[in-house]
Amino acid sequence: MEAKGTGTKTDPWQLKTPPGSSDYEMYRDEEADPPTLVCVVGKTKLGYQLRCIEDLAAMLKKHGDWMPLGAADESKPAADGTVEAWGRSPDNPVGGFYGVKKGLRGRFGMYVPPLLEALGLVELEHNPRNNRVRAI
Repeated sequence: MEAKGTGTKTDPWQLKTPPGSSDYEMYRDEEADPPTLVCVVGKTKLGYQLRCIEDLAAMLKKHGDWMPLGAADESKPAADGTVEAWGRSPDNPVGGFYGVKKGLRGRFGMYVPPLLEALGLVELEHNPRNNRVRAI
């Protein structure tokens, strides 16, 4: 799936969740502190540290195989061995959540992998549930 949009606030990337059930937009806000990948889902705005794009791609390349997404809200635990668990782990490059706004730091495994797919960095499954991702 190729990226529609250029990733700016005026021309955001147009994306779909892995099952294809919801549309959302993402754009880079490099002026934010820290620089943020803004995710707009309906009226909700989530943010992840912008470096998550390169960090997740590098981790998946090192992992070398399929990894479950495991998307979960911040208030719910993330299943071990998933992209979601890595996106909030004290062992990842930022030492915890990539999400920047408390209460809206989850769903990393739902919203970031489709962008990586659109940018040509990963292969992503598009099943109704239990999707996985791997580096290309």
